[in-house]
Amino acid sequence: MARIGLLTMSDGRDFVAGDIAEFAGRAEDALAAVLEDAGHEVVRAREMIWTNELATTEARRVAAVRPDLTIFHYPVWAFPHFTMLAAESTPGPLLLAGNIDPQQPGMVGMLAGGGGLDQIGRVHARVWGDPADIKDQILAQVRAAGAVSGLRGSTFGRIGGRPMGMYTAVANTDQWMKQFGVDVEEIDQWEIVRRSENPDRLRVAAGRQWLEKHGNVHYDGKQLTPELLERQIASYYAMRELIEEWNLDFSGIKGQPELTTHFATMDITEAFLNDPYDWEGPKATHVTATEADMDGALTMQILKLLTGDPVLFADVRHYHAGKDVWDLCNSGQHATWYAARSDDPAENLARTHFYPEVFFFPAGGASVHHIAAPGEATFARLTRRDGRYRMHVMRGDFESYDAATNEAMARQSTFEWPHAFTRLRVGPEEFLTRFGSNHIHAVPGDHVDELRTVCTLLDVDFEGFGDELRGERS
Repeated sequence: MARIGLLTMSDGRDFVAGDIAEFAGRAEDALAAVLEDAGHEVVRAREMIWTNELATTEARRVAAVRPDLTIFHYPVWAFPHFTMLAAESTPGPLLLAGNIDPQQPGMVGMLAGGGGLDQIGRVHARVWGDPADIKDQILAQVRAAGAVSGLRGSTFGRIGGRPMGMYTAVANTDQWMKQFGVDVEEIDQWEIVRRSENPDRLRVAAGRQWLEKHGNVHYDGKQLTPELLERQIASYYAMRELIEEWNLDFSGIKGQPELTTHFATMDITEAFLNDPYDWEGPKATHVTATEADMDGALTMQILKLLTGDPVLFADVRHYHAGKDVWDLCNSGQHATWYAARSDDPAENLARTHFYPEVFFFPAGGASVHHIAAPGEATFARLTRRDGRYRMHVMRGDFESYDAATNEAMARQSTFEWPHAFTRLRVGPEEFLTRFGSNHIHAVPGDHVDELRTVCTLLDVDFEGFGDELRGERS
């Protein structure tokens, strides 16, 4: 649910404002109903904005409740300076909504107000038409503004430092605070090792038994034993303890090479933090990026705030040229929810295998293997060009085939890890030439419009990929 401020702009002549008040009120009621029917809280101005005093006082009153989005509504002609005064008193995302009516020039009022905002450099978005007809556009703006508001004031937990010399996994903390309003808490990986001794052993054993019952655990007595699996579960509890103690909103764990060589992999920890459940029942997802990938985690947090769904994290591992399909695969990062995208964890776990870790990770533990369930998805990644942020965005589809084909394709890379076979709506030459990271992220559904708005609000360049989006660069 988002909190939305709503101010209806009107004519500054008292005799006109009084004459059109009933019409403007009905129009405001219709717009508010669309928002409230979608489950959002609407905070309205106490009366139409028809004086400069009301423009300031009502905007301040609405702004005091810290709305995620403020809507300036134009059902009629409105004096443009009301827009400017209200905007001065209204921080945060701003949407102008104009009615299209041949008798009342609300569209003219929106254009006049919006033009003034352009002149002073105030970022805003615009929609126009009957609220019922443009409901999807309005709600996309609400989701985008909510995601941006959700970022500001949040804390990212960076567990460990830069992994394996990976420049794309490290970001400037000053820039994060200035541009996104996000603080970074630096925490040593030793805290996971140290705190893994804290959880009650019966609680840890119960987690192992749940995985053995609902998943497919393949012990080999070397790389994967019940003791190693319990060490991974204890590491999950250690992270939960850190998240609670440091009030972390999203996180990243370095892992390689210290933990993966000398302690255990973080695959179980990362997968179930990203999941909407664990062995103790339903829970909130906590975005956790492998290799402490800061811009990856930030991308994931934006996608989570937009959709509420678990977010995929993967390497761009392999391209199956014969099928025009990519294998998006990385140790541990795919939440088990992606195996079937079911609200029932047992259904997802039935398709998930916990295999012994491969030779890259001599400390051992369980890897998390499954094939992502098919369906449309939106793919995104924040990257930087010469210090300026850009968001790579593309559409695509997860695909799954018969069991033999899935296995044959997965064995061409690292079989034991999770795989999302993906048909991106962009050719390999364009993708490999332009894409600015080895990591990519995704959520089910089409969320391109929301990401476009998020980029505008955060002063990030939107860079679309593929024929549908290639020309869209801000």
